[in-house]
Amino acid sequence: MLHKAIIFSLGLLTLTGCNAQKKTKTSTETSATANTKDTKAMKKEGNTLYFTEGENRFLKEYEMNVTFKAISEDSRCPEGVNCVWAGVAVADVEVMGTATRPVTLHLATTENAGRNYFQSAEFNGYTISLTEVSPFPNAQGGTKALAGKYKIGITIKKTGEKPTMR
Repeated sequence: MLHKAIIFSLGLLTLTGCNAQKKTKTSTETSATANTKDTKAMKKEGNTLYFTEGENRFLKEYEMNVTFKAISEDSRCPEGVNCVWAGVAVADVEVMGTATRPVTLHLATTENAGRNYFQSAEFNGYTISLTEVSPFPNAQGGTKALAGKYKIGITIKKTGEKPTMR
């Protein structure tokens, strides 16, 4: 009798666990559907693609997945402050082709090879260029207040074509 009770209890726990997995899977599918709707309404102005921090998108026309990971450095001069140097923002953008491993590109708002800042990088026959980083830091909050709120604009061109700057 004790064996039957133990087996029954284990069976009941197993079924409860399966039900919990179904609920998780359904909520995951719902959020995936919401992300698909966001992708359809992605912002693309002219040749510039805009990404919010943490956003991941598959770009069918370039056959690559692009993820704006974060801003790893933002030393730009805050609005309303006089600075000696304009500063730089560096965006970490992860790209992955349909047949390649992911690669993280560090794209900067200024070109300065001596400091290892590059506005463009090549990947899979395309040149990916950073054209815009917003919002700009302000004197009160600095860059710490902007964490998670950044938005970037990138252009993707066949390697050999000149990227257009705004």
